[in-house]
Amino acid sequence: MVLKAFFPTCCASADSGLLVGRWVPEQTSAVVLAVVHFPFIPIQVKELLARVQQASQVGVAVLGTWCHRRQDAEESLGHFLEGLGAIFSHEPWLQLCRERGSKFWSCKATRRQAPTCPGAPGEDQVMLVFYDQRKVLLSQLHPPVALPDHQAGDAVAGAGGLAAVFDTVARSEELFRSDRFDEGPVRLSHWQSEGVEASILAELAKRASGPICLLLGGLLSLVSAASACRVFQLWPLSFIWSKLSTCEQLRHRLEQLTFVFSTQKAENPTQLMRKANVLVSVFLDVALGLALLSWLHGKDRIGHLAEALVPVADHVAEELQHLLQWLMGAPAGLKMNRALDQVLGRFFLYHLHLWISYIHLMSPFIERILWHVGLSACLGLTVSLSILSDIIALLTFHIYCFYVYGARLYCLKICGLSSLWRLFRGKKWNVLRQRVDSCSYDLDQLFIGTLLFTILLFLLPTTALYYLVFTLLRLLVVAVQGLIHVLVDLINSLPLYSLGLRLCRPYRLAAGVKFRVLEHEADRPLRLLMQLWLPPHPLLGLPVPQAFLWGAHLPLEAERGQAGLTDPGHRPARHRHTATVSPPPCRGR
Repeated sequence: MVLKAFFPTCCASADSGLLVGRWVPEQTSAVVLAVVHFPFIPIQVKELLARVQQASQVGVAVLGTWCHRRQDAEESLGHFLEGLGAIFSHEPWLQLCRERGSKFWSCKATRRQAPTCPGAPGEDQVMLVFYDQRKVLLSQLHPPVALPDHQAGDAVAGAGGLAAVFDTVARSEELFRSDRFDEGPVRLSHWQSEGVEASILAELAKRASGPICLLLGGLLSLVSAASACRVFQLWPLSFIWSKLSTCEQLRHRLEQLTFVFSTQKAENPTQLMRKANVLVSVFLDVALGLALLSWLHGKDRIGHLAEALVPVADHVAEELQHLLQWLMGAPAGLKMNRALDQVLGRFFLYHLHLWISYIHLMSPFIERILWHVGLSACLGLTVSLSILSDIIALLTFHIYCFYVYGARLYCLKICGLSSLWRLFRGKKWNVLRQRVDSCSYDLDQLFIGTLLFTILLFLLPTTALYYLVFTLLRLLVVAVQGLIHVLVDLINSLPLYSLGLRLCRPYRLAAGVKFRVLEHEADRPLRLLMQLWLPPHPLLGLPVPQAFLWGAHLPLEAERGQAGLTDPGHRPARHRHTATVSPPPCRGR
C-alpha cells in the first residue's frame, strides 16, 4: 500500500521531534501540521493535542517521528525516537529522516499489527508530498463546510481527496498560534513558529469594524427609508429621479454602502471578496473625488470655468444657427420644398434664440452653481461625473428638442405614407385584430388618398434631411455621455482588490494545485512538491472553492499517472514532471 504523507516545507530544517497532524484513512494520507521538539513531557503533548482537537474539531494526533541528522552525535537519536511509538501509539507509525550532509530523505511507515495477507510486507511504501503551509492556509481552496473527522467518531460522510488536506490546515489555526517566544511547555515548529503574523492596525480595524458597521448600517437604513418615502414617488419627482444620472449614481452608491457595512457576516469567500472589491472601489472613488475637489478650488479654477462656459454656449448656438441657415438654403445642392424648409428653419431658429436668452439669463448664477457642484466631489469622482453628464444634458436640451421634433414629424409622414400605400392596394389596418385586411374604397377616397400621398411623398426629403442632421447631433451628445457613463461604470465595477491580490498575494486567488517531482530515484521515496495553480487571466482569479472540489476528488495515484509516473518499482532516470489538477470549466457562469 502506498501512503501519502503531506509534509510542510517550513519544517524541513526543524530539529528532531514528533510529527503532529491528522490521519485521513479514506485517502491513506497523513497531513503533518507541526513538529514537537525536545524536551517535552508526553502528558503535556497529549493535553495540547486534546485542546487543539476540541477547538478545531480536527483529530490531531502524533503520527510519528522526525529525525534531522545534523551531527555525528545525533546518530543514537534515531533509536530513541523509535521507542516513542510505545508512548504515542498510532497505526501506521511514520518515521521521516533527513540524512546528514545530503538532500536525500528516508521515509518508513511501520505497523504493529500483523498484516492481514500472509505475503504482505510489514511496512508501507511512503510518498512524500511537500506543501507550503502558509499559502495553503491563506488560500480559498478549502471547502466552506466543515469536513467530518472520523477519528473523533463522526459518521457523516465528507469531502475527500485534496480537499481534506486543505480543510485540515484551515481548521488547525489553534495549533499555529504559538511561536518560539511563547513560554509554553511544548515547543512547536510550523509556519508561524518564528513569530505570529499580526498587525496592530489590522487588529484595531477588526475590533472597530463591528461598532462602525452597526452605526453606519443604522444611518444608511434611515437614508433608505427616507428615499423610499411616498413624497418621492409622486410623478414629477419620480420622473426626475429616474432620468438624472446623479440620482442613479447616488442610489447605486447607497446600495454599495449598505452591502459593505452590513452586519451580516459573509457566507463564503466569494461574497467576502465582493465586499472587499466594493469597499476598495468606494475608497478609490472618494480619493479621486477629493483630488478633483482640491484641483477645482485651487487657483480659482471654478471662476475660470464659469467665465468660459457662456462663450462656449454662445459659440455652439452660433454654429447651430449657421447650420439651420444652411439647411434653409440649398444644402449640398439639393432641391428642397421652399415653403416647408422656411417654416421648419424659422421654427428651430426661434427655439435656438429662446435657448440663448435662457443661458444669458442664468449666467450670473453659473459660478455659484459650479461651486456647489464642485463640493459634490467629496462624495466621489463618479458623482461628479454623473453631475457633469446631467449638465451636458441640460446644456444640449435644445438639441434634444430639435431631435424629438424632427423624429416625430418624420414618423408621422412615414406612417401616413404607409397607410396611403395600403389604400392603393385595397387594404387597411384592422385595429381590433392587429392585422391588415382587404377593403373596398370608392372613387372619392382614392382621389383624396392620391393627393395626400403625393403631397407627403414630395415633402418627405425635406423632413428627412432635418431628421438626419438633428439625429447626428443627438448621437454626438449621446456618445459624449456614453463615455462618461463607461468611466463611471469602470470605477464602480473594477475589481481592484482582486487585482491587488493577484499582484501581491496570488496564492489567495488559486484555482487548483499542481505537482512537481523533486526526487525520483531507485530505493528512495518519491518526493513531490504541491504548488498552487493560478488562472492565466487576472480577472479570472476570483476564489471559487466549490470549483476546486471537482479536482480535489482525484486520487493521488491518478495524479502520479498525469505526472508521467508509473509503478514505483520501475524508476527511470531523474527528470522533472508537472501535473496540474484544475477545476473543469464552469458551465452557465
